Amino acid sequence: MSAISEEQILDALAGVMDGDTNIVAKGMVSGLQIKDGHVAFAIEVDAERGPQMEPLRKQAEKTVHDLDGVLSATVVLTAEASSANSAPVHNQDQHDHHPAGTGPDAIMMPGVKSIVAVASGKGGVGKSTTSVNLALALAVDGHKVGILDADIYGPSIPRMLGVTGEPSSSDGTTLDPMEAHGVKCMSMGFLIEEETPVIWRGPMAQTALQQMMRDINWGDLDILVVDMPPGTGDVQLTMAQQVPLTGAVIVSTPQDIALADARRGLNMFRKVDVPVFGIVENMSYFACPHCGERSEIFSHGGAKAEAELLSVDFLGDIPLAIEIRETSDGGHPIVLSNPDSEHAKAYRAIAAEVWGKTQKALEKGEAEAPRIVVQ
Repeated sequence: MSAISEEQILDALAGVMDGDTNIVAKGMVSGLQIKDGHVAFAIEVDAERGPQMEPLRKQAEKTVHDLDGVLSATVVLTAEASSANSAPVHNQDQHDHHPAGTGPDAIMMPGVKSIVAVASGKGGVGKSTTSVNLALALAVDGHKVGILDADIYGPSIPRMLGVTGEPSSSDGTTLDPMEAHGVKCMSMGFLIEEETPVIWRGPMAQTALQQMMRDINWGDLDILVVDMPPGTGDVQLTMAQQVPLTGAVIVSTPQDIALADARRGLNMFRKVDVPVFGIVENMSYFACPHCGERSEIFSHGGAKAEAELLSVDFLGDIPLAIEIRETSDGGHPIVLSNPDSEHAKAYRAIAAEVWGKTQKALEKGEAEAPRIVVQ
C-alpha cells in the first residue's frame, strides 16, 4: 500500500462542496496530520452552522477514508462563536443537571461495564503513571481492562506501556485498540508522530475524544481506565457530562498548590454528579535507596487531610521513587516489572479499593456505565 500525501488528501477534499465552493478553496480544512496511513484534520465552520454540518463532515471523512493508502480518517468540526451571536457561556455553577452520561449527547460504550477516570487538577503529579499501574494492577487481579489516553495534547500511554505501531480496523468502520500486557489501549499517540504537537482548538479536541470513545471496538471490558488530561477544561467536561462514569479518583501531590488544583477537579466531578471514589497522594515521600532515610520532599499527608476535609476517602499514598520512573519510561511499569516491591503492592491496594467502589456503585445503580478516577 502506497503512502498517502497531504496533496492527495487536499485534492480529494476539493470535491467536497460547501455551497458553490469546495471546502479546500474556502480554507475550511485545518490541522491536517498524517501518520502511517491514519489521517486527522478539522473542518472550520461558523458556530451558527455547526449543528447542520455533520453530513458534510461525514462526507469529508468518507472521501479521505476511501483513498488508497488511508487506514483511518478522523474528521472533526470546530467553530469560533462570534461575541454578538454566540449563546451565553455557562459558568461552572450553571451546568445542565444531566447525570453523567445521560444527556442528549451521551456516549454509550456497549460491552464496557464500568469506566473509571484518573485525573488531576494540574500537570506533573504522576497522573499517567498512576493510570497505567492502576490498569495493570486490575488486569493482574483477573479483570478485563482497557485504558484510554484522553490527554489529546500530551499522550504518554504508548510509551509507558511500551506499545508501538498503529491500530487496525477489522470491520472497516471502527478501530481495534492496541494491546499490551493483557490490557487494551487507545491513544492519540498511536495516530500522530511522537514529537508532533497537537495544535487544536478546544472544540476539535473535544470531538476527537468523542470519536475515540465511539469509534473504538473495545469489546467486553470489566473496567475502562481513562487517563484524563490535567485541569478542568473542555475535554474534562466532555468526559464528565457525556460518558456514563462509574466514579472518579483524584490524585495529587502533598503540597498546598497541588491540593488547591485537585480540589477544583474534585468539585467539577461533583457538579456533574460523578461520584468521587477518593484521593491518592502521589510522591508522598522519598526513601533513599542506599540508606533508607525518609525525606518528605513535597511535604506529606496533605492529600489525606484534604480527603477528610472534603468528606471523601483517602485511597493510599505512593512514594517518589526512581524505580517507578525508570520502569514507566521503559514501558514495563513497576506493577509488572517488580510485583513484589512495596511500590507495586501500594498500587495493587489502591486498585482493589477502586474495584470495590466500582462494584458498589454499579450495584446501587448509580451508573449504567463507567465513570472516572482522578489524580
